[in-house]
Amino acid sequence: MQGKQLRKLEAELWRAADQLRANSKLTATEYSMPVLGLIFLRHAYNRFQKVKIEVEKTLPSHPQRGKRPLTKKDFEEQNSMFLPEKSQFDYLVSLPESADIGEAIDNAMKLIEDEYDNLKGVLPKNFSIFSKDLLRELLRIFNKEVLQKAEGDLFGKIYEYFLGKFAMTGAQEGGEFFTPMSLVQTIVNVIEPDHGIVFDPACGSAGMFVQTGYFIESEGLKPAEKVTFYGQEKADLNTKLAKMNLTVHGLEGNIQEGNTFYEDKHNLVGGADFVMANPPFNVDGVDKAKDAVKKDLRLMIDGKVNLPKNDNANYLWIQYFYNYLKPTGRAGFVMASSASDAGHSEKDIREKLVKTGAVDVMMAIGNNFFYTRSLPCTLWFFDRAKEQDIERKDKVLMLDARKIYRKVTSKVNDFSPEQLQNLICIVNLYRGNIQKFESTVKRYLQISADLAKETAKATTELQKQLQKVMKTVCDFATKYAKENKEAQAFVDALNIEETASIYEQQNKLIAEAKKAKPNIEVLESIAHLCKALRKPQDKLIKQLLDAISTAAKEYQLNKNKDWKELNLKEQLDQLKALQQQLSGNPDEDELGLLHETEYFYKQAHWLTSRFPEGIYTDVEGLCKVVTQAEIEAKDWSLSPGRYVGVDTATDDDFDYEERLNEIHIELEGLNEEAISLAKTISENFKELAI
Repeated sequence: MQGKQLRKLEAELWRAADQLRANSKLTATEYSMPVLGLIFLRHAYNRFQKVKIEVEKTLPSHPQRGKRPLTKKDFEEQNSMFLPEKSQFDYLVSLPESADIGEAIDNAMKLIEDEYDNLKGVLPKNFSIFSKDLLRELLRIFNKEVLQKAEGDLFGKIYEYFLGKFAMTGAQEGGEFFTPMSLVQTIVNVIEPDHGIVFDPACGSAGMFVQTGYFIESEGLKPAEKVTFYGQEKADLNTKLAKMNLTVHGLEGNIQEGNTFYEDKHNLVGGADFVMANPPFNVDGVDKAKDAVKKDLRLMIDGKVNLPKNDNANYLWIQYFYNYLKPTGRAGFVMASSASDAGHSEKDIREKLVKTGAVDVMMAIGNNFFYTRSLPCTLWFFDRAKEQDIERKDKVLMLDARKIYRKVTSKVNDFSPEQLQNLICIVNLYRGNIQKFESTVKRYLQISADLAKETAKATTELQKQLQKVMKTVCDFATKYAKENKEAQAFVDALNIEETASIYEQQNKLIAEAKKAKPNIEVLESIAHLCKALRKPQDKLIKQLLDAISTAAKEYQLNKNKDWKELNLKEQLDQLKALQQQLSGNPDEDELGLLHETEYFYKQAHWLTSRFPEGIYTDVEGLCKVVTQAEIEAKDWSLSPGRYVGVDTATDDDFDYEERLNEIHIELEGLNEEAISLAKTISENFKELAI
């Protein structure tokens, strides 16, 4: 399923499910686990059905006894759960009206837990809080045909989407169970966890493991064959979510419940190949008088236990992550920005860490990346293999990404997939790997060139359709005004001055875009033409529709026989479809070809203008490689902003704020003129559907 279709399906499912929640008067907390439980059931049944069909094809057939019955082992050999009959989604959907549906779903969950020890006590079994009607409607929502046929990781994506939405609606106190996707993906792509033991000692809903699975699959490998997941989580609910999340994604992991400050359930000191985490920030109240803390091997640096003197656990976590690693291990974690500059005993610990040589990359992240707190954060990355490399040991990449973000809502930011890739390219250049940079730039240029050709085709079609509608309406208006002198205003309104100029712009874009090549100079010209055409073209269509709409109302044209015979509806529908293809559809949060062609060129330009030689170089306001001596000179600060300086260069070709406005990322408040224009066009099309 393509990205746009998936987003549409996710949003549709959420709207329907959230509407039910609103009508049931349940809180998001009461509602979240049962809904996630039903997604879990639906996904498990899809996998079960698919494997059942495949296994039945291969079963030997006996002349008298026929094919043998399927067994639990048959399913587990195909990485699928075995579902007892009364746990199967179709069984629940087809229950009679009189059945106690809540009890039946509770029983379905219990039967699965009876089959699988790792899910014992994990699945939700409180469906009796819902009314029968509400449950039937939820089952219906998750029984849509598109979901019945869904394959691959569609349900994993939907599950993650619902986790995120519940986090945004405050389903869990503090949103601790869900780390925003952008930050998880950044961590995974920087530390590249593709083998061995992967550990998260504050694992929440296991998002780090899920993204690791995707990362390994993107390399054409199977996660189960490459890594072993270990997780520890303090909260009972989060532990359950983590186990469900792994199962939904077809991943296996050892998740233990325990308070990481006092317990090390997996005993992994010095044993992890990769550590990744989003620990709770600024936790106070850890009892440092306990022997479990005072003698904790996870706090050993430079031969002794380092207990920070303040009542803040940030530097406990930071030391845990370092000490869990093998001598070749890498760690990536989220930390409060204040920790990068903290003083006193914390500064002493930070100095020791820097001197080990393990600190690899420090990445400052801007505000609003978390659903429940607006403060900025910093991503820390350790690479203990650096400790043994004299040249690399002395270097740390400082990367200030606070100005890199896109608006999701007025209160939430994230990275677009391309922004994330651009940051990963910088890290790779710093590590001496130029292939990532080269392949990324090449891909952007190829996508932009392909989109340019589509743009040329769609612009040609739109111009033809626009001319056709113009001629049809102008011919009618001229004839009508001869018989109705007061209708001369209709003719005048259709005489739009900019029409010839727009056609000229369209023709220029069509001519250049037809010949588009993945070349940055060629695409620069096309990108400028795309940008220059977008608003004037939309404005021309709006003026045309306004003129038609005003005349239709003023002269009651719907009663006019000749007007009806024009059969404008079909022509206007085609014009609308082409206009949306080029300019996007704000109602669906979809970008148009004009925007996308320009956007991918700009991504290539963003990288090549900063690293013109295709090798790492310090970029003011963005990144700088610093030595331990430079860090010492700044009082052992690990705050990127203190090193990279301020970007004073004016980048005329690429303005992030402008781009955010132009691509309708935030429909309310951003780029109001363009959105208002598009909505007016859409409304006029509806009014003119004759």
